[in-house]
Amino acid sequence: MDYSKPMLRDNALKGEVIIVTGGGSGLGKAMTTYFLQLGAHVVISSRNMDKLLTTAKELEEKTGGTVLPVSCDVRHYDEVEAMLAAALEKFGKVDALVNNAAGNFISPTERLSANAFDTIIDIVLKGSKNCTLALGKHWIDIKQKRSMVLNIVTTYAWTGSAYVVPSATAKAGVLAMTRSLAVEWAKYGIRTNAIAPGPFPTKGAWDRLLPGELKDEFDMKKKIPLGRLGEHQELANLAAYLLSDFSAFVNGEVITIDGGEWLKGAGEFNMLEKIPEEMWDMLEMMIRSKKNK
Repeated sequence: MDYSKPMLRDNALKGEVIIVTGGGSGLGKAMTTYFLQLGAHVVISSRNMDKLLTTAKELEEKTGGTVLPVSCDVRHYDEVEAMLAAALEKFGKVDALVNNAAGNFISPTERLSANAFDTIIDIVLKGSKNCTLALGKHWIDIKQKRSMVLNIVTTYAWTGSAYVVPSATAKAGVLAMTRSLAVEWAKYGIRTNAIAPGPFPTKGAWDRLLPGELKDEFDMKKKIPLGRLGEHQELANLAAYLLSDFSAFVNGEVITIDGGEWLKGAGEFNMLEKIPEEMWDMLEMMIRSKKNK
């Protein structure tokens, strides 16, 4: 099966203006590409303007769509407001926000400096808050009837995870914000949802998290019941659906897309899949023999 095929019909996002933070590479770039293919205009932001310009040129040539690259450090509210102003000047409106900008690294927590911990919190939680607040205030002020916020979280946002404590802490906050605003801002026509992805390999992020031979030693596919990693298009398909009118009644939802990974890790007896058939036969015989006594 080809998991890289697009899902929605052509022009499903025609005329929409979408801001994607962290849109210059990785999953942000994959989502941006598909939004453009569906007829949207996209504002991409990050701190690396050179990367944004390269991505914008590449995607405009590939899709025929319009991309506005804006340098923005989401940790600073004034820069977020400037990004919004640039989007409004270029397109006259903004319909949706995708809070995708993130930072992470694997480390024992006691090895982290307070500044390192703060850096992740500031990018993920404070950055998502800054963008959501700026866009939300704007939409409410102009009485826009229909708007969407889509947050990219993670499955350990609700379970927690050792060795990525700053990220888990920040993503849990974003998850709570998603559900809270879904109720509070629905009356303004603002839908708020989230996606919790499992392993979707991106060269930059994975090279930082698992450098060198660690990627081979910790084979993510072994943790996933479906036995494979996610394709970027699969995530882009889900994101496009949640930003489209096809999901108009979906609000406050967090959709997991991880091939069953977190459920496998959560189940108390899931490790029994390693037991060979012969041992199951022996166990069954032992159980039956006890019943017959």
